[in-house]
Amino acid sequence: MKISAVVVTYNNEKKIEACLQSLQGVVDEIIVIDSESTDYTGKIAGYFTDKVFKYSSTDYAELKNIGHRLASYFWILSVEPDERLSMELRVELLRLKRQQVEVEGFSIPRISFYLGRWVRHSGWYPNRRIRLYNKDNGFWTKERFRVFLKFSGKIKRLRYPLEHLPFGSISEHVAYLNRLSERRAQQLYSRRKKARLYHFWFFPMLRFLRTYFLKAGWLDGYAGLVISAMSAYSVFLRYAKLKEIWKKGEKIEPVPCSQ
Repeated sequence: MKISAVVVTYNNEKKIEACLQSLQGVVDEIIVIDSESTDYTGKIAGYFTDKVFKYSSTDYAELKNIGHRLASYFWILSVEPDERLSMELRVELLRLKRQQVEVEGFSIPRISFYLGRWVRHSGWYPNRRIRLYNKDNGFWTKERFRVFLKFSGKIKRLRYPLEHLPFGSISEHVAYLNRLSERRAQQLYSRRKKARLYHFWFFPMLRFLRTYFLKAGWLDGYAGLVISAMSAYSVFLRYAKLKEIWKKGEKIEPVPCSQ
């Protein structure tokens, strides 16, 4: 069993080194698809592999599939630049490579490091995804605002996680939610949904309670509290932006001039 690791990246100079370093000695090939980064991402990647390819596309699914086609080996390990293989996962993959494989894909859990701790609850873990798969059984596709692996075949679960380093600060988290809520609002608008009063009050409160209590965010301490509050905020922001989109298409009275 030989594995091609595929990493799609753009301006990730602070995280790409840890990602590629963790792949060393485990995979048989590293392919980096660089969406024309303007920082040192491409140069750093070049220290770990001679297969760094630059493409001007911003279509994430297309870039993933380019890496898919460039892979030399039958098995593909899809890794994000802000992820790395845990030591336990490295050992698990090395053992797997020596076995007879009877499935077409493997799901891998992902654990995130946020505000100084590994988050094991709050709906962030185990967050399983098919990341190791037979290249003949999967390809990446885009459906409106979501990119995902379209896969067919048998799946087996791996035990140990990818380590995810999503946000270096709360500000980065807020910026991400701002972008995400924009896409979600557009998605709702495309379905002709409208924002009602209860969307601004009941839905965010429900999201906080579900994340903090039902998904045991309280066990993650301060990080769990922030995650729960941010999750509620993202729901509020989604409907506020949906309201804004509808308003742009309606007649709005001009602001009166001050006397």
